[in-house]
Amino acid sequence: MSTTTTTMTSKTKIDILIPAIEKDLATLPYVIASARENINHPIGRILIVAPKRKRIMELCRRLEVTFVDEDTLLPITKKHINYRSKRWDRSGWIFQQLLKWCGDSLCTAKFYLVMDADTVLIRPHTFLEGNKKVFYSRRWSHQQYFKAYHKLLGKKVTSPSSFVTHYMLLEKAKVSELKKAIEAKHHTSWYQAILQNIDKTKLYAYSEFETYGNFLYAQDPSRIVFRKALNKDLHQSITKLSIEQRKQLARKYRSLSFHKRRGYFLKPQQSKASKHAKAPKHAIAPKNLVLKDQNKRKETLP
Repeated sequence: MSTTTTTMTSKTKIDILIPAIEKDLATLPYVIASARENINHPIGRILIVAPKRKRIMELCRRLEVTFVDEDTLLPITKKHINYRSKRWDRSGWIFQQLLKWCGDSLCTAKFYLVMDADTVLIRPHTFLEGNKKVFYSRRWSHQQYFKAYHKLLGKKVTSPSSFVTHYMLLEKAKVSELKKAIEAKHHTSWYQAILQNIDKTKLYAYSEFETYGNFLYAQDPSRIVFRKALNKDLHQSITKLSIEQRKQLARKYRSLSFHKRRGYFLKPQQSKASKHAKAPKHAIAPKNLVLKDQNKRKETLP
């Protein structure tokens, strides 16, 4: 058996998978254009996984990307996910996280980049260097993400940084390995195991990025390279951002996010129950990571 290690460089071709819905139609063309301009890898297919809607399908044809009906990838759809309270409904948010892990059978390249449909890259990005994988990271996260990881895999998080940054390169073989590990532990499908083991009373119950990243880090931290995400959340339309403004922002940031999360909320965010709830005694996470305690602050989205 050969012991030669395949060298992974910026010459490695990658696919791109972007889950989207109709609210993303304004940003999606910019997201795709920014990926083509700022990813230092040959790009294979760009797949938009979305509801079968005329406007989305027409946009995919115009931008010459592949449309994939989101309801064809799993035995369940968004309507089967009950992740909501009297104040919010985040069933779609969890569903798009599950869809990202379907790339191991959907994509043709060995690696595929998953991107949120509201985040635009404004600086060049490389995701493979030699035999190491590059992750753009941040220094804070939510404690429920680590609790979900512990429930799913029976391990504590050891990474010094958070993997939640709106985009991530996934290796198909590792995604398959992770899903099999979850299924072996819970004796059910990987997606049902996730849905059954997250706390659906919490606004931030689970992160696909945190789970995948920590799974890889636990295997071999020496093969992981962290870079600061330097993401900026802008509360304005991307169409109102000039090229010159983007250049100015690129001096300080790597990416821009244009979140439209008001739609998650069904009623006013604050309630006496959430305001006075007791915080959990323990958080399963490294001490140097800042944990945002969702029980002690107003329920807003990250």
